[in-house]
Amino acid sequence: MKASLQAKMGQSMTLTPQLLQSIRLLQVTSLQLEQELQLVLERNPLLEQAPEEEEPAPAGDGDAATIEAAAWDELPEPMFLSGGSYTGDMDEDATARIAAGESSDPRQRLLQQLQLRCNAQDLAMAAWWLDCCDDRGYLEAEPAELARHGAAQLQDALPGVGADDLLAARQHLLLDGDWPGMAAADPRECLLAQLRALPTSETRALALRIVGEQLDALARHDLATLAARLDATSAEVAAAVSLILSLQPHPVEQPPEPEPAFIVPDVIAWRAGGAWQVRLNTRSAPRLRLCAHAEQASGHAGMRGLLDEARWLLRSLGIRNETLLKTARTLVARQQAFLERGEEAIAPLTLKEVAEDIGMHESTVSRITTGKYIQTPRGTMELKRLFAVRLEGAEVSGAAIKAMVRRLIEDEPAHAPLADEVIAAMLARQGIRVARRTVAKYREQLSIAPARMRRRERAPAPAVRLG
Repeated sequence: MKASLQAKMGQSMTLTPQLLQSIRLLQVTSLQLEQELQLVLERNPLLEQAPEEEEPAPAGDGDAATIEAAAWDELPEPMFLSGGSYTGDMDEDATARIAAGESSDPRQRLLQQLQLRCNAQDLAMAAWWLDCCDDRGYLEAEPAELARHGAAQLQDALPGVGADDLLAARQHLLLDGDWPGMAAADPRECLLAQLRALPTSETRALALRIVGEQLDALARHDLATLAARLDATSAEVAAAVSLILSLQPHPVEQPPEPEPAFIVPDVIAWRAGGAWQVRLNTRSAPRLRLCAHAEQASGHAGMRGLLDEARWLLRSLGIRNETLLKTARTLVARQQAFLERGEEAIAPLTLKEVAEDIGMHESTVSRITTGKYIQTPRGTMELKRLFAVRLEGAEVSGAAIKAMVRRLIEDEPAHAPLADEVIAAMLARQGIRVARRTVAKYREQLSIAPARMRRRERAPAPAVRLG
């Protein structure tokens, strides 16, 4: 064997502990940040808590802070945050190893699981499908229609991927994946996927037939009709129906319920002088500053490291606060109609659009909005609540259409409830074209019964006694 030397050129990025700290500070909640800063105050004698009425002065050189902000803003994007734009080796992404709490976003939780066994292309396709799902995990439009649109949209990021590839990825990565039924088109498809994930048995086989062929009789709880149509005994049908009722009504797995706690908003938004104002809630975390004797202490070898650590922390906190404020201002500006008029006015908005507005990467927006809350006249809500998926073929978001469906049903005559196709036609007259099936899906998500079950007879007029 002959030994030889070869020259190889490549690009790499080294994440220093300080840079990792800056990235991690973006995604910690206000409570976590407060706890960390209290520990830092106890450990570093060169830092002190600034009085509430005093704004902390920026630490270090402004140009250096800008360069550092750009450095972590251009980091390789983890696939579970990017929605599929990064096609490099997942193992090379050092930010994926940063410890973080359980995300409130089910899309992120599922993609974190998938990235352990999927390549970059599969993960990108899965992320695209999840962007097309509503909060409960159902698709916002027909799978075939979405696949055609996705193949064109992902042409640059995933060359060669067609509609059939996207449909296959939906089937084996999501529908039959870790969360069976995810990205299902309707409850029938969701239930069938969950049943396929169960061990083979005669009861499961009968349950598959009931969901696939006799969903109408199942909805009526008509066990006698099911037994007759499927040539099964009452006991067999009862066992199969019991198995079906044990399934999840929708595919999204919710995280464990946290202990009851008060929410401290990170940002406050209010309307004054005809315009929306946004500011950080400075009471959500202690404000730090360098002690008066910090510069004199830099002459001591043992203190120089503590001074550098303090300066970097203050700089990182400044970057975090500036990024949070810029993001919140953009969200409020883009969702003014929602804040003023309610759910029906929420506009379609994605991470990418906000990232372009503030001149940062999608990963930065995702980190800074996770677990952060904004106080508004409409209530306190997570910043991610201000994002909304655009319904294919419509200029409004799926959340807005769902709110319109709820309002139309609430205002319908009790004796003449609106059928799904009538609601679709009423929305079309407002310029919002959605399929009857989409209306039915939103109605089911709102736990509203079909029109025939909502009908209530008109109350008879009171009798008039003459004489």
